Amino acid sequence: MSAIGDIGPDTQWDKALAGVKAVVHLAGRVHVMIETASDSLAEFRRVNVAGTLNLARQAAEAGVRRFVFLSSIKVNGEETAAGQFFTEKDTPAPQDAYALSKWEAEQGLLQLAAETGMEVVIIRPPLVYGPAVKGNFFAMMRWLARGVPLPLGAIHNQRSLVALDNLVDLIITCIDHPAAANQIFLVSDGEELSTTELLLRTAAALNRPARLFPVPQKIVIAGLRCLGKADLAQRLCGSLQVDSGKARRLLGWLPPVGVDEGLRKTAQYFREHQWS
Repeated sequence: MSAIGDIGPDTQWDKALAGVKAVVHLAGRVHVMIETASDSLAEFRRVNVAGTLNLARQAAEAGVRRFVFLSSIKVNGEETAAGQFFTEKDTPAPQDAYALSKWEAEQGLLQLAAETGMEVVIIRPPLVYGPAVKGNFFAMMRWLARGVPLPLGAIHNQRSLVALDNLVDLIITCIDHPAAANQIFLVSDGEELSTTELLLRTAAALNRPARLFPVPQKIVIAGLRCLGKADLAQRLCGSLQVDSGKARRLLGWLPPVGVDEGLRKTAQYFREHQWS
């Protein structure tokens, strides 16, 4: 298949959709570290809402049977209380432009499914890690590889993640499983880790010592907020737990890869291609 180019409300998909029975839509405008758009929400909506629904409408017209859409756990919200898990039944609570655009795309897809009969499946993953991971996870591995001392040895939150292998396996399951039609699924590895545990286990996968020193969590949060990094404080110290039980019950799905295996593959790629 040739490259499509820019994805938006006017993109033409007819050649790419010819003879296709299922579409897996992963592309979109994601977290922008340095925003250049004058209207961030409008740009997220142009790509993630209008662009997605444009593709989905053309897919339905082309006779596509099923449309699998990768959304985000951020549709549920940014944080869970201790011991509580996000589920598919929760009232959506998107808190930024990216999350809002994903939720609006979900709503439009489900409406389109009702109108056209094309089956839609929505998957909301938390942080995805694996070979060639970018963003905060890559930064964390770089800190560990360089032996940077980190004041994160006493963080007692609980966060769900999903290894790339596990996410791909669920997507493949959702392409043709009869029970997946017009459903929303949350996905995770099935094991929650504190930030401290994640650092220790990632360091072990990298064969590097984790130079963590135990600063009380409240002090870490206060310090980051004073530096204008409240979002980082939430990601490092807040909890976000995901219940993927619906996929297990309805689809019989189980994550094929455990956390340590997922971290091993991530670390191996980092050592071979990104270590510097």
